[in-house]
This record gives sequence, C-alpha cells and structure tokens, in this order.
Amino acid sequence: MEKIKILIADDEARMRKLVNDFLTREGYGVIEAADGNEALDKFYEINDISLIILDVMMPGPDGFEVCREIRSQSKVPIIMLTAKGDERDELQGFDLGVDEYISKPFSPKILVARVNALLRRSNVLDAEEKIEAGGIVLDKKSHTVTIDGKAVELSFKEFELLAYFMENPSVALSREKILNSVWNYDYFGDARTIDTHVKKLRSKILDKGSYIKTVWGLGYKFEVS
Repeated sequence: MEKIKILIADDEARMRKLVNDFLTREGYGVIEAADGNEALDKFYEINDISLIILDVMMPGPDGFEVCREIRSQSKVPIIMLTAKGDERDELQGFDLGVDEYISKPFSPKILVARVNALLRRSNVLDAEEKIEAGGIVLDKKSHTVTIDGKAVELSFKEFELLAYFMENPSVALSREKILNSVWNYDYFGDARTIDTHVKKLRSKILDKGSYIKTVWGLGYKFEVS
C-alpha cells in the first residue's frame, strides 16, 4: 500500500530531519521543503499530500502566507509550528484555517500523536476500533469501556468524550474544540457543559479520572501519569 504523504516545510534542516525521522518511523512518506516557495511548489507538484506541517518563520512567503494560499485551494489538514508564544499568532493561524498549532520546542512524540489524530479526523487513517491507555480499554465497535478489566457504564456522550480524549493524548483541548468535535457543531449552549460531563466521566472511571487534567483558562488534556 502506498505511504501517506506528509509535507514538512521549515528552514531549519535539523528540525526537518527530526520530524522526518519520527514520521518515517511511523510509516509515513515525508516530503521536505526549506522555505515557503519550495513548500508551495511541492504542494502543487504532488497532488496527494495528506497533511502539511508549516513553520511560521520561513524565507520567502512565511507560514501564514503559505497557509493562506493552500487554504484557497485545499482543505488538507495543516499543523503550524512556531517559536513564538504570542496568542495573536495562534489566533491568526486559526483564522486562516490551521488545524493544530504547536510551539517550539515540542516533543516529536506529541507531534506524531497530533498527526495521527488529525489524519483520523480527516478520514485518511481508519480510526482504531480499540484504544488502550493506562488500564483503560475503549472498544468503539462494541461501544464498551473497561477499567483494569472491569466494565464501566458510560452514557453516549461520556463515551464519545473519553474516546476523543484518548485519541488525542497529551494535547491541550479547548472547551470549544471539544464541543465542535464531540457534539459535532450541533450544540449552541454554554461551552461549560463540558465541565459537567468531564466531572461525571472522571467519577465513573474512578482513579483513572486523574488522567483527565484541567488546563486552566483553556480546557482539558488526557495524559497517563
């Protein structure tokens, strides 16, 4: 089977190699670009790129400009890398249609986890039927959850919420993003409804509830201690 292609655009050769090594190990085919112009050339030249990782600060068109042009042509998932911690940069990226935003320095394993999650959400990767983490086994096919081998009863939304957390390990997820992904844009109430569901979910999964960590001012993160 042909490898899923991912384009990484960054002017730092060491960064490209680091990302390339980890994604190649995961089984992806990686295409590299050293600046904005080369990124656009590769995007137009190769018509089956499944995901793009863009650095903000690049010679020629920067990451935002490259993203703007790509978004005018395609809905391909985009992850933006930046050395900046400025919230305005993140907001600008999301306004342009960036799917994920990762600040340098970052863990390559976290980047790979986000790549996998994004490709699953965009139906490029088949979603795993069973997800396991820290003694929790979630089976999507049978819609069941076990904790250390014991069955746990969850409501439909609690199940979907836990599945979303487990599919995005160590990723800080805003309440709005959780609503958009788990409630599929069909909920128009207060995003704080997430807090109520998280509280119930934590209590039902007992000591494993500590895996769902609060990210103050944003939302939640699933992280196995």
